[in-house]
Amino acid sequence: MAVFRKHSPDAPARSIAWEAAGLRWLAEATSLGGMPVARVLDVGAAHLDLERLTPVAPTRDAAGTFGERLARTHDSGAGTAYGAGPPGWSADGWFGPADRPLPLSLARHDSWAPFYAQERLLPIAAACRDAGALSPEQAGLLDRVAARLPEHDPGEPPSRIHGDLWAGNVVWTDDGATLIDPSAHAGHRETDLAMLALFGSAHLEVTLAAYQLVWPLADGWRARVGLHQLYPLAVHALLFGGGYAAQTAVLARRYV
Repeated sequence: MAVFRKHSPDAPARSIAWEAAGLRWLAEATSLGGMPVARVLDVGAAHLDLERLTPVAPTRDAAGTFGERLARTHDSGAGTAYGAGPPGWSADGWFGPADRPLPLSLARHDSWAPFYAQERLLPIAAACRDAGALSPEQAGLLDRVAARLPEHDPGEPPSRIHGDLWAGNVVWTDDGATLIDPSAHAGHRETDLAMLALFGSAHLEVTLAAYQLVWPLADGWRARVGLHQLYPLAVHALLFGGGYAAQTAVLARRYV
């Protein structure tokens, strides 16, 4: 069996274990028709060994299967509390690139609006403000969006989500789209779909249509896509600068 070793000597303590726990939790749904996930072979303090994947070009058929399987993974059970990590995981998690991930709060909430406000938008707004990554006015927009989140909460229970599902964390193989590098927790399923849209995913509309056939999204989901994109955009502003600050502010203004 070919092995891919992810070596991260500078990664925070236990961040490798966090990634492995997420992969294993997501993989539990595969037997229920959920997403294929990179298989964990070994976990060390600074390395993660995975079964090596052989990429192929994505097709429309594969994109449709991706949507169906993702819906089943989301619907495979995540408990009743937003923010809960994989079973047995008691600490916070991490989000972002392996060499400098940000701490990810896994404090639990009964519904999505307070979870997203208190554990995602308000902390990243403060971090960006303190670092100068967002101006006080730009960071204030995130604070204002957080205050209005109850108006946008569709009232769904949490789902088993990948948590960082941009296109780079989807490997297209002969077995279909396969997930890598998760930040898996009990979150809102629209978060994964919004991440796919943020940086583009092959044949995304095919994926979304197939997803809807398995588990239709709540009314108004397209209007909420930008809300779910605010946190990862602000993280990019904090870590990478560039035009991400302006992009975050433009998006936030839609919801204030």
